[in-house]
Amino acid sequence: MQSVWRRKSSGIMVEKNRKKVCIIHTGGTIGMARTAKGYAPQAGFVKSTLSEIRELNAAEMPKFDLIEYSPLLDSSSISVKEWVKLAKDIEKKYNKYDGFIILHGTDTMAYTASALSFMLEELTKPVILTGSQIPLCEIRNDARDNLITALLIAGNYQIPEVCIYFESRLMRGNRAKKVSTNQLIAFDSPNFPSLADAGVKIVLNDKNIRDPGTGIQMFPIQEHPIAVIRLFPGIQFQLIEKMISSKIKAIVIEAFGSGNIPGKNAAFLKLLKKAQEKGTLILVCTQCLRGAASLGEYEASQELVKAGAVSGLDMTVEAAVTKLFYLFSKGYNMEMIKKLMETNLRGELTEHS
Repeated sequence: MQSVWRRKSSGIMVEKNRKKVCIIHTGGTIGMARTAKGYAPQAGFVKSTLSEIRELNAAEMPKFDLIEYSPLLDSSSISVKEWVKLAKDIEKKYNKYDGFIILHGTDTMAYTASALSFMLEELTKPVILTGSQIPLCEIRNDARDNLITALLIAGNYQIPEVCIYFESRLMRGNRAKKVSTNQLIAFDSPNFPSLADAGVKIVLNDKNIRDPGTGIQMFPIQEHPIAVIRLFPGIQFQLIEKMISSKIKAIVIEAFGSGNIPGKNAAFLKLLKKAQEKGTLILVCTQCLRGAASLGEYEASQELVKAGAVSGLDMTVEAAVTKLFYLFSKGYNMEMIKKLMETNLRGELTEHS
């Protein structure tokens, strides 16, 4: 039997029975406490702190359960194993909750959000990653607002996506990037607009939100040998060439501009040829925050075209790497992977006709 909804003037959907959200605490600045050695994760600290935030008991707020991972990790230590654990936990608890919040360090939050967007197939509920630049233990912090607003959105809106909420913006997770180490606006979504904006009211940008899936299916990904090379003037390609072997499945090249490379550099051309001979997928992304890689547009990218490189279009590197993990884990052949890397699967890229 479905609940009866009524809409408040605030725009938030409220019902007789409050919604329920699962909060998963992985670690990160948001839940750190002061210690003699500086900020550090402390078991039980988030639970005790949340119990002191009276706004969490307001009628508009969903009920929530808190799951705290052990050990709590700085996000720089989070990788594929933790992504799979998160995805499995969400799948296991999926039918008990209306939405999910993941408290996560900011440094690799965009990688985790991107990975979960691919692993959590056919999503029908919001999965929102959030964190902070200043921990909850400080009087002045961004943690409290990020958490409260993420909870409001997760419990009261149907947004069937993996998202990042930070400083008044709900962003598609596989479009977001960390852009600042010391400003409260730590994340941006350079090539895709917000899914929601939290000002005086929370305003959903419905046209940007993907349609719900048919019901969650979790696909666990595995680690695969992938290299990321960021080009810079004076780079010594001879050093990079030595790591290319048949074991390397893909190389993500962060190229200049719209996909340009030093096309007259003999060492780089040798590297491309070796990668092609080894059957290594070459994926080209742009170093620019905005815009897309467009191979063949300039003469400087022609050698990439000759080498059979694939364009990452306007994907972030975070999305590109996790998407490669996902597709290789699926067991597709190389031609299918090349095709799917240029195909929009979870809103991670803008397809061009």
